[in-house]
Amino acid sequence: MKKVMTYAVFAALVLTTPASATFARFGYQTVALSNTVFEVIPRGRTDIDGYWCAASDFARRTLGADWKQQIYVKRGYGPSEATGRRTAVQFSLTAPEGVPQQSSGFSTGFRPGFSMSVSAANGRCSTRPLVD
Repeated sequence: MKKVMTYAVFAALVLTTPASATFARFGYQTVALSNTVFEVIPRGRTDIDGYWCAASDFARRTLGADWKQQIYVKRGYGPSEATGRRTAVQFSLTAPEGVPQQSSGFSTGFRPGFSMSVSAANGRCSTRPLVD
């Protein structure tokens, strides 16, 4: 009976996860919403560096982006369109229309139009939060 319950829980998790979802480093889930737009959804850790790291990982590995490709914030913190979780950030490989473009540097949030290269975002993967 214990084995049956284990398989049932595993099957439920697999069936409720979108087909285009991947689990990036440091506990973030990434889900493609289109060919160029994707969401980064925290599964535990919620620091800014982790979002950028997951976005870089997804852009590079799944979307085939070049290291010099810019990643843009399409929508800041908000509910996930893919999973319904309360917090997610949407990124895009194309600049959002009607939003001034700016480099994000080491900002304290996610405003539409902020951008960073895949390489720079990947550099955020080596930073660790002070409090986990």
